[in-house]
Amino acid sequence: MSGGIFYDARTMNKPDDADRRKLLQTMAGLAVGSMLPSASATAAVPGPTPGKPGDFEFLAGHWKISHRQLKAGTKDWITFAGEATCWTVLEGVGSVEELRFPDRNVVGMGLRLLDVEKKLWSDYWVSRRIGVLTCPGMTGSFENGAGIFEADDEDDGKPIRVKGVWDRITPTSCRWWQSISRDAGKTWEDNWFMDWNRA
Repeated sequence: MSGGIFYDARTMNKPDDADRRKLLQTMAGLAVGSMLPSASATAAVPGPTPGKPGDFEFLAGHWKISHRQLKAGTKDWITFAGEATCWTVLEGVGSVEELRFPDRNVVGMGLRLLDVEKKLWSDYWVSRRIGVLTCPGMTGSFENGAGIFEADDEDDGKPIRVKGVWDRITPTSCRWWQSISRDAGKTWEDNWFMDWNRA
């Protein structure tokens, strides 16, 4: 994996100079692009449900998480515990998550930001060991009570499509799960489930 969006315990904490270059190029492009006038700057991205401030408010607080992850290259599932602390920021336009796996000595951060003009959420990840956001991030919005986010990525140099979904959202629990497609979205393989319960 080199794109960095696909959460894989084998690689999510390994530094990658290509990822750093990609991030710097992306940030430079965003800086230059933001200075140029755009005819489509006010056009909303077509989609069934536009994103809005506060969509991630359900995540604010302290959580205990039960993980079930498909072991790489097998059909075997591994389970482990985790925890998270989440904050709503920028009056609902952002959400910050510190995700911890104490038994694995892994800490990461999820950052979700709403493009207010496009009404589209972007979901980014950064691990403690690398300290660099994955860009461009997974994009999406909430529809029928589920937040659906997708992005193109790579696994072992091959293109994949990654989907992350927030569902089963209640005041005291929620679920996040990830699925990947190796055939441009024709078929999907679920590979990680996270059941969140308020601490």
